[in-house]
Amino acid sequence: MTAAIALMCMVLLNSCSYNKMVEKDEAVSTAWSNVETQYQRRADLIPNLVSTVKGYAQHESSTLEAVVEARSKATQITVDPSNLTAEKLAEYQKAQGAVTSALGKLLAVTENYPQLRANENFSELQAQLEGTENRITEARKRYNEAVQDYNILIRSFPNNLFAGMFGFSKKEKFEAEAGTSTAPKVEF
Repeated sequence: MTAAIALMCMVLLNSCSYNKMVEKDEAVSTAWSNVETQYQRRADLIPNLVSTVKGYAQHESSTLEAVVEARSKATQITVDPSNLTAEKLAEYQKAQGAVTSALGKLLAVTENYPQLRANENFSELQAQLEGTENRITEARKRYNEAVQDYNILIRSFPNNLFAGMFGFSKKEKFEAEAGTSTAPKVEF
């Protein structure tokens, strides 16, 4: 009788732990989808931005092409949230970093074109892009928080006893890109 009660308690504990792990795993998948949504929003803004800039800065074609190429490469990388390895996340982050860098160069070039900066479409696109970058930062933060909650759950006792048995493994977080811990040099 005591063994049956112990077994029943073990099954109950196991099912509660399993359900909580599923809940946290889904939260990570949802947070990842929100990250991808914000990056897609940025990718969708890029063609309009490039088109607007092209009308004013035709001889900046290499900069415009770099933005288009970076966007193209970034949108080709897909990451399955159920198989989010450190390598896949790094590849995704590198591609998105290339888009950020190319956009930064494009916006720096636009400083040379006062008529472009005064253009209402350009101003609106630039504001949308800035808002999207903020949304990306927030979505990445929420993703990292969801991953943290999930990782704590599956690594805590007694859940750690069941996590591996049911295929739950540690998820990767977004990390700062290489070199971001060093402040840029500003020279006048």
